[in-house]
Amino acid sequence: MERWQNRVAVVTGASSGIGAALAKELVRAGVIVVGLARRVERVEALKEELPDELQSHLHAVKCDVGDEASVAEAFDWIEAELGGIDILVNNAGMLYSGQLLTMPLDQLQHVLQVNLMGVVYCTQRAFRSMQQRDVAGHVVLLNSLTGHHIIHPPSEALQTLNMYPVTKHGISALLEIMRQEMSGLKTQIKVTSISPGVTRTEILPGDYNILPMLQPEDIAAGIMYALGTPPHVQVHQLTIKPIGEPF
Repeated sequence: MERWQNRVAVVTGASSGIGAALAKELVRAGVIVVGLARRVERVEALKEELPDELQSHLHAVKCDVGDEASVAEAFDWIEAELGGIDILVNNAGMLYSGQLLTMPLDQLQHVLQVNLMGVVYCTQRAFRSMQQRDVAGHVVLLNSLTGHHIIHPPSEALQTLNMYPVTKHGISALLEIMRQEMSGLKTQIKVTSISPGVTRTEILPGDYNILPMLQPEDIAAGIMYALGTPPHVQVHQLTIKPIGEPF
C-alpha cells in the first residue's frame, strides 16, 4: 500500500458494514479517507475507533449517492479541500425485502437509483479527477454473488431480493464497460469488482441469517488486496465466499 500513502480514498456507504470496516483499514494503512454516508454521524463515530494520531485522516461527508446534486456537492468539497480523488470504493447499496411482483414501485426505483446510478454519478466524478491530474487511480465496485446468478432463498422462504440482483448484474456490466473505456482513453486507472457471498450487514434479509456468513472485515481485506497489487496488475473480479455456502 506504499503507493497510496497520503492519497485520498472515497468510500461510499461508510456508516456501517463493509464501508465502515474498509474506511478504518485504509486509514490504518496511511490513506486519507473520505467516508460518504447519509448517516454522517456514524462515520464521525468511527474516528473514536482509530488511534488519536489517525483520527484526522478520516473525513465524514454527508451524501446520498442516489441524488446527483448531493454527489456533486460532496465531490466538490473533496476536490476543494483535499485536491482530488485517487481511490473510489463504490460500496453504498440498499435493498427493500419483498417481492418484485407486488411491492411499491417507488421502492424498486429507489434501489435502482442508489445501487446503479449512484455508482455512475460517483465514478464519473472520481474518473474526472483522476484523469485531469493524470493519476493512475483505482475504482472498486462492490458487486455480489447475485451479480452473476440469481440465488435461491434458504429453506422455504420466498424470493425477497427483487431489484437487488438486477442492479448487481448491472454492476457486472459496468465493470467491463469501464475497463474498456479506461483502456480506450489511454489511462492507467484500474477498476475492480468485488463479489461477496452472504455477509453480515444491515441490509441482509433475516431469512439469510441461518447460512454460513462472512464478516465485513473479510471483504475489506479482499479490497485491500486488490488495492495493494503492483501498478501493472489489475484484479478484474474477486469473488469471496464463506466455507459451506450452498449457492
